[in-house]
Amino acid sequence: MTGCRFFGLACLVYLAATSSFAQQHSKAKSVVSLTPAIVEAGSPELIVVAEPHAKSLSGEWLGHKIEFFQRGEKWVALAGADVEAAVGPSTLRITAELDGGIQLDLSQPIEIHPAHYRTGKLTVSPKFVEPGPDELKVIAADADIKAKVFGASAAEPLWLGDFRAPVRAAPTDSFGTRRMFNGKLASIHKGMDFRAPMGTVVRAANSGVVVLARPLYYEGNCVIIDHGLGLYTLSMHFSRIDVHEGQRVVAGDRLGLSGATGRVTGPHLHWAVRWEGAYLDPGKLLRLNLNAIR
Repeated sequence: MTGCRFFGLACLVYLAATSSFAQQHSKAKSVVSLTPAIVEAGSPELIVVAEPHAKSLSGEWLGHKIEFFQRGEKWVALAGADVEAAVGPSTLRITAELDGGIQLDLSQPIEIHPAHYRTGKLTVSPKFVEPGPDELKVIAADADIKAKVFGASAAEPLWLGDFRAPVRAAPTDSFGTRRMFNGKLASIHKGMDFRAPMGTVVRAANSGVVVLARPLYYEGNCVIIDHGLGLYTLSMHFSRIDVHEGQRVVAGDRLGLSGATGRVTGPHLHWAVRWEGAYLDPGKLLRLNLNAIR
């Protein structure tokens, strides 16, 4: 047997062996879990992959890149399905890289179920429904600012443990509500409203970096915190902001006081959760047990 033929045969044997190993290894030891197990439009999802031999993990779901980080022998990611995500079948794609360049396909089908949201009617100042030319310039400038903020998330998780409610006030079930402003369908409500009286202290729900602390047209006085890997929380309508951009915060730190600035019908706190452009149900994030993966 010539050297070339022997080398070719050896390569085939190696490829067959590594492929067989990867398949057996995947079936025997790799476990992918999602919490909540029933995925609805708007659901935040804790994805945990038990793959102790992986050197790295990469993922993609619903057009968004999933960034995993390691906790002990497990790999973890916080992701989610946008409130306006199409219901039906989807594919969560996960690839684990093992020693020797072996790649393990851990992809699985995910069914996205509909979430049932109501329609609400509100009356606000006409300028927030049909803004004039000057207001449109401000809105466009705000959009540019937010695009820059959301395009530069930290490359590591900054959050630690469970997320906490930002105020001591009763929340509403307003997330996902189809909102009619002055009789016109304007938007889907992409956050949770808290019945916070004027001057209620608003606190950071988890650790991160303040990446925006300024007034915006619709949001009023607004604070955005980057929690890393594309995850943000947004607090709106402050009467006063007590933090500055670039400031590091931990859960419980004071951000400011609730108010009625921006497009509102009265004093309250609007609190939103955004991951890679997808808006997720804040109430479900608050119910996730994240302390186990500190």
